[in-house]
Amino acid sequence: MTEPDSTTITVPQEHAGKRLDQFLATELENVSRARVQELISSEKVLINGIAAKASLKLRGGEQVSIVGPAARAPLRAVPEDIPLDIVYEDDDLAVVNKPAGMMVHAGAGASDDQRNRGTLVNALLHHFAKLSRLGGESRPGIVHRLDKETSGLIVVAKTDQAHRKLAAQFARREVKKTYLALVHGSLKKNSGTINAAISRDRIRRTRMTTRGSGGREAVSHYKVIRRLDTSWGRFTLLEVRIDTGRTHQIRVHLASLGHPVVGDTIYGAPREIRTGRAGATGLSRNFLHAAELSLSHPRTGQNLTLKAPLPPALTAFLADVEHEPTPGSLDRTAPLPYNPKRGTGDR
Repeated sequence: MTEPDSTTITVPQEHAGKRLDQFLATELENVSRARVQELISSEKVLINGIAAKASLKLRGGEQVSIVGPAARAPLRAVPEDIPLDIVYEDDDLAVVNKPAGMMVHAGAGASDDQRNRGTLVNALLHHFAKLSRLGGESRPGIVHRLDKETSGLIVVAKTDQAHRKLAAQFARREVKKTYLALVHGSLKKNSGTINAAISRDRIRRTRMTTRGSGGREAVSHYKVIRRLDTSWGRFTLLEVRIDTGRTHQIRVHLASLGHPVVGDTIYGAPREIRTGRAGATGLSRNFLHAAELSLSHPRTGQNLTLKAPLPPALTAFLADVEHEPTPGSLDRTAPLPYNPKRGTGDR
């Protein structure tokens, strides 16, 4: 017997042999693969009345019941008094210097409260009386995004009209975005362009890759700012401009060259950088910062070019690795978590 609000699906014969999670991911509308896995692990997916595993191979004809609503209730972001570094603001838009460790908007989590706290959106709702509603109730004002562990400039729309015009600029690749990145190793060329399509990694779903098929076009241009040959190893400080805005684009592209961003353990950077003379050091965030943003004002058409300096934690890390280390002088392996009430260790 199914509970109220449950969904029951009869498995067609043509899906025989398919895994249960794969079947549900294609059959359920507006339900993510991650949500399917969550439903199965919490025993809310029943086959003929019995809780089933994600890997179960279907035979066709089974009754698959999802107990309760398959999709999560839509998130409604709430205001939170979180400090913001507002670089520019007028009646149409704002540009904010986001700290590393802060998510732009709510994501998947164990509960609605956890998914909907401590984000940039929560802070925006507290600081600004008006935001564009085109992104929905969970993403008001959000035109583009930065990764959680990437700091730097992000533009926010205050009106729907500004949102539409800003989004059109991004779509036409008219917005100029410049990042600073420190990578492991020494790049052979002083400048170059990486033109490699990006798709989601089929095995590790939280990662992106340039090796998959059917990826989306992605173009990044880099220029060497400084080469560092230190007791901790070789590093290269880069200026990176992107024509496209794919998920993890800069991190994936640089890792594809064999030069992962310092601190980016997801794409191959070591957790610790060791030297025999001074032990170990490391970063608890990615050394990637959105340093400059140039766009046309959505109402006046005036060019706006805004800059955000490298955060103190990153400048300190650069200074430390460039100077001859002494035993015990460096210890950046301790986490620097983002605290919504105090800001971040980066600032």
